[in-house]
Amino acid sequence: MLYNTLGNTGIKVSKLCFGSLTIGPLQKNLPLTEGTRILKRAIELGVNFIDTADLYGTYPYIKEVLRDHPDLIIASKSYAYDNKTAEETLNRALEGIGREYIDFFLLHEQEGPLTLKGHWEAIEYLIKCKEKGLVRGIGISTHHIAGVKAAAAIPEIDVIHPIINYKGVGIVDGTLEEMEQAISLAWHNGKGIYAMKSLGGGHLIPHLPSAFDYILKFPYVHSVAVGMQRIEEVEVNVDIFNGKAPIQHALESLMKYNRKLFIQDWCTGCGRCVKRCQQGALSIDQNGKCQVDTSICILCGYCGPVCKELAIKVI
Repeated sequence: MLYNTLGNTGIKVSKLCFGSLTIGPLQKNLPLTEGTRILKRAIELGVNFIDTADLYGTYPYIKEVLRDHPDLIIASKSYAYDNKTAEETLNRALEGIGREYIDFFLLHEQEGPLTLKGHWEAIEYLIKCKEKGLVRGIGISTHHIAGVKAAAAIPEIDVIHPIINYKGVGIVDGTLEEMEQAISLAWHNGKGIYAMKSLGGGHLIPHLPSAFDYILKFPYVHSVAVGMQRIEEVEVNVDIFNGKAPIQHALESLMKYNRKLFIQDWCTGCGRCVKRCQQGALSIDQNGKCQVDTSICILCGYCGPVCKELAIKVI
């Protein structure tokens, strides 16, 4: 496994980061023993970096693996905006993982300079926590080019978790080229960069070799968070990230995996996906949320790129 120092933090992380969203209640909702088993297999193969969030509900899995591997690097995120919410969510993270510190604590889904300004009280709280040793690094996650650019210019921010993939799926405010330029700027400013959604929330799984080839060749990323929910996924992904050709039948199995369209509960019911679906498989229900008719859906994934909230995933 390749390890990189995450920007100016001095902390070494595996090139492959385990994105834990997929094993938790928002997606696969695996039993604790099964989710822990998958995490442990990744650790056995060299992964030392796990991404989670206050929203994900995956702290119990991480707490279990930390019992035997207490030095794993853990990054979490929250929607904190002031002292109170920052303290609450950080304490929940520390209690949830069963450790007296967390390596990185990020503000979730920051859009740009105005969003960061509105959440600055939370950042100031985290700065004090960093001085006390409760947090080793402060960061943001973002789907916005403007978010990357804003964070790149702020000395107090150590880590940026941006969306980037070879199709530009999920980038809200510009093109893939513009996101590449923003990430390059942040990287040259010493920020630790660990990418998200290299498989476009699942929509690029049919193009997995191309998607991973792109992100692994992109020079301004220290680590890549990939959601995994099966042992086979872990083993194939580790092989690819280690520069090895994965076992062909295992790769083919992943490509043929019986996936489904999954709509997150943060869907805003905007209707863009409904207009985009040529199969007529999507509609807005009486609660104002998108719903899918699985008997019609062909899993083409064309609805995903038009969802600005990235609430639609193929899993």
